Amino acid sequence: MKRISLIICLFLLFACREEKEKPLTAQEIVDQSIENAGGELYDNSFISFHFRDKDYVLEKQDGRKVMKRILVTDTAVIVDALRRGEVSREINDSVVALTDSVKSIYSEAINSVHYFTYLPHGLNDKAVNKELIGDIKIGDKEYYKIKVTFDQEGGGQDFEDIFVYWINKETFEPDYLAYQYQVNGGGMRFREAYNPRRVGGIRFVDYNNYKPDSTSSPELRKLDSLYLNDQLELLSKIEISQIIVNPDNYN
Repeated sequence: MKRISLIICLFLLFACREEKEKPLTAQEIVDQSIENAGGELYDNSFISFHFRDKDYVLEKQDGRKVMKRILVTDTAVIVDALRRGEVSREINDSVVALTDSVKSIYSEAINSVHYFTYLPHGLNDKAVNKELIGDIKIGDKEYYKIKVTFDQEGGGQDFEDIFVYWINKETFEPDYLAYQYQVNGGGMRFREAYNPRRVGGIRFVDYNNYKPDSTSSPELRKLDSLYLNDQLELLSKIEISQIIVNPDNYN
């Protein structure tokens, strides 16, 4: 009887150990990353920030999300707003008619800036597909590599774009990302996050924006190797400022 009890105990011990060592899925990694970066605060906060020569605002109107881009000049205040996939423009509070082609350009520009600013928020949208494709050590830190693709339905104009995120195994912060885009002849970018800070409980970062040599055709998932070997060219810096997060003003 004692022998049977010992066998049962050993079985349960190994079963528990196996359960503890079960690897995380891509979904679990992304869930933890979003939660650590701000979680529900993204959906329940008024957010504004300055990027280059424009201000950007995320707010709700009648319970629906509105993304804005605001340019103030000496003679005008130009407000472009993206609501339910539709773009509108106001100049000094007067509505301006836009052609479909111009609407498409504005929509992509507004959505792109907001999208990158709020990462990893957005990686759980319905059209997003996530896959754990490996891990790597960068410096003294271990990272999960998550590949992200998009369904055509709900995936926006650039649904064919492919992303890879390097998420820190300890902090679950996405310290690096890369993407392959199709517009304007296509290309690849690799971004290194720096200057992390929290405003109103939400994590924001700036980026060093790199590109591979124009003569090479690397795989997107292998851009980390080029980065580690100093084989990427610094193209630009993506820096935001004047960040405001105010949950109380979100209605």
